[in-house]
Order: sequence, then C-alpha cells, then structure tokens
Amino acid sequence: MNTTLIVFVVLYLMGTLGIGVWAGTRVKNTSDFAVAGRSLPLIMVVTTTFATWFGAETVMGLPAKFVQGGLGAVVEDPFGAGLCLVLVGAFFAARLYRMNLLTIGDFYRQRFGKGVEIFCSLAIILSYLGWVAAQVTALGLVFNILTDGAMSPQTGMIVGLLAVLVYVVIGGFLAVAWTDFIQMIVLVIGLGVIAIFAADLAGGAGKVLDLAKTRDLSRFLPNPTFTEMAMFFGSGLTMMLGSIPQQDVFQRVMSAKDAKTAQRGAMIGGFSYIAFAFVPMFIVLAAVAVMGDKALELAQNDYQRVLPSFVMGHMPLFMQILFFGALLSAIKSTSSATLLAPTTSFVENILKQIRPGMSDKQSLVAMRVTLVVFAFAVLAYAIALQGTSIYDLVSAAYQVTLVAAFVPLVFGLYWKRATTQGAVFSIFAGIAVWVAFFPQVTTWGEWFPGQLAGLLAALAGMVVGSLMPQLLADRHDHVSHHLQPHP
Repeated sequence: MNTTLIVFVVLYLMGTLGIGVWAGTRVKNTSDFAVAGRSLPLIMVVTTTFATWFGAETVMGLPAKFVQGGLGAVVEDPFGAGLCLVLVGAFFAARLYRMNLLTIGDFYRQRFGKGVEIFCSLAIILSYLGWVAAQVTALGLVFNILTDGAMSPQTGMIVGLLAVLVYVVIGGFLAVAWTDFIQMIVLVIGLGVIAIFAADLAGGAGKVLDLAKTRDLSRFLPNPTFTEMAMFFGSGLTMMLGSIPQQDVFQRVMSAKDAKTAQRGAMIGGFSYIAFAFVPMFIVLAAVAVMGDKALELAQNDYQRVLPSFVMGHMPLFMQILFFGALLSAIKSTSSATLLAPTTSFVENILKQIRPGMSDKQSLVAMRVTLVVFAFAVLAYAIALQGTSIYDLVSAAYQVTLVAAFVPLVFGLYWKRATTQGAVFSIFAGIAVWVAFFPQVTTWGEWFPGQLAGLLAALAGMVVGSLMPQLLADRHDHVSHHLQPHP
C-alpha cells in the first residue's frame, strides 16, 4: 500500500469538500441549487458539460472496448455521446433556455399536461440508476486498488459516494459547476501527461499507432449484414438520442448566463469530449504495447483494471498521483451531476404534484433529503449488480429515455400538431415494444436491437395518436356528407 499516494488522494477529496461548503453559502433558493441561478459563463458551461460525459466508462470502460473491437465497438461512447451534446446545442439548447424552465419535466407538463410530465420524469429518473451505479462501482474499484485490496470494493463504494454526496447536498449545482471546472483541469493535464509518458514507455507514439493499424482497430463500420448494421446504428443512437431528454444535460443548458452561451457551450463540450476520449484509448493501447498479452488478458477478463494496473505497475509515484487525481476527477464530476439531476426531477415534477403549494424553502429541503435517499438507493443497486461492467451499466441507462422521452420532446418542440394523446401513445408504444425485445421475453433482440424497435414504435405512436382524432373527424364528416339526402 502506497501511503503517500493515499495521502494525496485524501487531500484532493478534502479540497472538493471545501469547495462544496463554500458554494453552499451562496445557495439561497431552488434555482441556485438546481441550475446555479442561470449565471454561468461559457468556459464553465463547457467544462461542466464535458465533465458530465467524461466519467468512469470513458477512462476505464471504452478504452478496453476499443482494444478488443476497434472504433466500431465504441460507436455508442464517445461518438454517440459526444454527438448528443452537439445536437443539444444545435437544436434544443436555445429553444429550451428561452422557456425559462427548471427541469426537463416542466417542458412535458407545459406541452402535454401533468400525466406525460410524470411518466417522462419517472423514465428519466429510472435511467439514472444504471448511470450513477456505474460511477459508484468505479469509486469502489479505485479505493480497492489504492489500498492494495485492504479496502473492499463495497467499502470503497460507500467512502467514495459519501465524498461526493457531502458537497452536492451542501452546494447543489453551484458546487458541481465549480468542482467540475477544477476537476476538468486536473483531468486534462493528468491524462495528457500520462499519455506522453505512456508513449515513451512504448517506444514512441508511432509504435503505439502502428499497433492500432496491425490490430485493425481503425475499422469503424460493421459487416454489411442487416443485423450487424441494425445493432451498430442501435448502439450509436442509444446515447446520441437517448441522452438528449436527460435532466443533467438540461441543467447545463439552463445554468448558462444566456441562450447563446447555452448553445455554444453544449456544442464545444460535445466536440471536446469526442476528441479527448481518444486519450485514454491511446494510453490503453500503449499499455498493450508495454505489457503485451497480460494487458490483452486484462482487457478480456477484467478490463476495468487495465489502466490502473498499467499505471501502478509501470509508472513512478508522480504519474500515479496524476492518474488517480484525473480518474477521481472524471468519476466525481459525473457522479455529482447524475445524483443531482434525478433529485431535481423528482421534487419538481413528481413530489410537487403530490404536495402542491410547497414553498421554495420546502422544495430546497426536499431536494437535499431526496438526494441522500437516492444516493443510498443507487449504492444498494450498485452492490447488488457487482460484476456488471461499467460500460454496460451506462449503456443500458439511456435505452429507457430513448424509447419513452425522446420522441415527445422532439415532436413537442418541432411539430405543432403533436397532442397529448400522441405523447401518451408514443410513451406506451415505445416501452411496450422495447420490453418485448428483452431476452427474457422473446428472441427478437438477437436480430434487431430492442431500443431501435422501441424508438420506431414511439415515432409511430406519436404520429398515429396525434392525427387519429383529426382522421376520425374527417371520416365522420365524409360519411355524414354521403348519408345526407341530396335535393
């Protein structure tokens, strides 16, 4: 056990707690707590947007996926995830910002009514279980590695979650934004320096890139068969579209000081994420060049340990401090955002329907209590799902919002003829078809992705449900006209 390394990690964690306490003194109402009072400049919108995406799966999940299957294996993340932010900036940020909403659920209520608001908010809240569980799982793994096994993964999950929970409960999104800003500086510098050092260990960047060519890792498109192409596009669309109706993305849009900043911040954050996600992929490729079959074996059997094992086994103490600082920055920035988002949605869009007339002060207290309750629910979920990969936990999280919440959001913003009945049809059709493709229900998912089938069903449900009353009315008028006696 490296005591010096642990001391630096503890000091870093204490520093973020201090920022949370400081931010807490500036939180006066639910707007401060939920969207930082709509006051953030462009640089902080970019860093907090980038930070939300750059989590445990980016550092520990997708690099090993890349080594195993090339660029095509990571179409969902970073490509789908990064393009999601670009799409948010291009088509959603300015429109939603001008509506002056506190949550994404508020949009569903204004456009389609309370029933759709509650259903979509529930889908969004449930989607966060897998996402936050992935970050908690990674925190447990980090503390287990740091203590050389002295701290169990379960204990590490508890310690890590508490370290995040304290500053989010005190400072809300204001604390998240400031810690994200600092943590992204640590992340970019830390992983950048480690990439340079890793390339040197491997004999130069050229040798690392040659290894990628040798292993045919630059291949992006799958074999041109129906099933493989459908699975490929289903994976890409899961995060690209399923992440758009998410409260954490919405909070970043709403936290900007104006609509233009919201728009530009999301797009810059998205492109930056795609570009920088190649850094951990490069480091893992360098690990394969240095460690050989051992790295490939880890990538196959325990891929979440590839990078930590490479750093701990082949790099000096300073690099280890940089790596774990960067890794904790990535995990904490994502987990803080994903804890706060469902909490805000629950209080604003579900609890306030049950208890109307809550004061702003009562709402603020409810958000903090809900935050604690949700955090420990996620902890139990993460412990119950131990052994599930971080990448898969994150991937599954977005499917529910893709099939239930994406279509009502897009059509609600861009199609004037969209109705409440259309939104209800869309939600139920999307979820029903998606569930029908579960392996426990049918074998259909073996030849076509369930989330893509659910998305298509949701589209059909919206169009049919919205146009049906008009079509029926037209048919009734037509029949009535023919039944009327002619002079």
